[in-house]
Amino acid sequence: MGAGPSTQTAAAKFDANIRGTVSFTHIGRKTVRVKGELTGLQAGLHGMHVHMYGDVGNACMAAGAHFDPDRESHGGRTGLHRHGGDLGNIQADSGGKASFEFEQRGLQLFGATGIVGRTLVIHADRDDLGLGVGKNRNESLKTGNSGARVACAIIGIR
Repeated sequence: MGAGPSTQTAAAKFDANIRGTVSFTHIGRKTVRVKGELTGLQAGLHGMHVHMYGDVGNACMAAGAHFDPDRESHGGRTGLHRHGGDLGNIQADSGGKASFEFEQRGLQLFGATGIVGRTLVIHADRDDLGLGVGKNRNESLKTGNSGARVACAIIGIR
């Protein structure tokens, strides 16, 4: 893939039980702005990750593991050690709505380590950010103990 379109924006659109859009806008070298609004979630924190493959089949399981071009252990959005696709948690209010916006370093939209064409997954549970507090430490370093995949969408050109 080349440099991509001049707008340098991609998005994942959710349209099943969980609805909304998460957009990714290139704002600097290996930095994107992530902005989203989702509805239909259970109240509370939900892990959000870019997964390896652009495939939403088999209840999102076909998306594979977290996108991890640098072969790191799982961590938080700002952690020194983290998968490239680790985007931390989003907070859904009592009505099931999550609105969020943040800058994410270490991401790019296009190229061999880009996220366009991969899958964005929302998980049922809070991501423990690789800290494994009170949970399975080995799973924490892989998935953040963030639970089942409740929604997924392929990240595409907007």
